[in-house]
Amino acid sequence: MINISRREFVRLVRQAYRQIPSEMIQAITNMDIVVEEWPRKEDLELLEEPGTLFGLYSGVPLPEREGSGLSLPDKITIYRQPILRSCSSREQAEREIKITLWHEIGHCIGMNEEDLHRLGYG
Repeated sequence: MINISRREFVRLVRQAYRQIPSEMIQAITNMDIVVEEWPRKEDLELLEEPGTLFGLYSGVPLPEREGSGLSLPDKITIYRQPILRSCSSREQAEREIKITLWHEIGHCIGMNEEDLHRLGYG
């Protein structure tokens, strides 16, 4: 496990967000991205198989939305402690943050786990 302060971790999430292609950014309007220390029990119950949860997308994927009315923002939660506990270097943590963020954005735009694994964001 490595030690990265919460403030620095949030900065790394912002850095990963800035690396997202502009076409994808335009597609994910009305999105809230937050950092939490740990997943809640309810979040872990969403896993198909037991494992570690690094991030979670909450919302309605773009392909499933109906109409263009106002809606609550979608939300991506990045879990700080599971990422830090699984990484042995800062570089590895930075990479995992980026992969996790992009993975959850992939869910927002309608990608499934197979699509994400094929692209290297699984």
